[in-house]
Amino acid sequence: MKVILLTDVNKVGKKGEIKDVADGYARNYLIARGLAVMASSGSKKVLDQQKKEEAELDEKRREEAKELKKILEDRTLIFKVKAKEGKVSGSVSTKQIEDELKKQGIAIDKRKIKDNEPLNELGTYEIRIELYKDVIGKIKVELIED
Repeated sequence: MKVILLTDVNKVGKKGEIKDVADGYARNYLIARGLAVMASSGSKKVLDQQKKEEAELDEKRREEAKELKKILEDRTLIFKVKAKEGKVSGSVSTKQIEDELKKQGIAIDKRKIKDNEPLNELGTYEIRIELYKDVIGKIKVELIED
């Protein structure tokens, strides 16, 4: 029986795929638990429409991420830190970078910051931030002595 998967199913397939599975498995497990629906011409049309909408949404999010990338490249975050002989007491973390960006009206999750090494010396750093799948923005972070 051909079914359209509504969610990822282990050892069967991913969401949106049309798979041919045993009749009993389809009726008693996949369809009964809401993991799949029978593949018919109507459900295939709905699937095609959903894929089209997802592609449009994906493109919209990618464009938003590219605009944010342009905004970030013009910014420099400045942190005043206590330092001794060029070494910072402690370090600047991704959480501090996230908080500083929030103060400037840019919401970015700290887990999206790709450069995880602690910033513990005075100077300027270029930090990479994953804004969307394959859209990487860069922001400058400058540590100056307080």
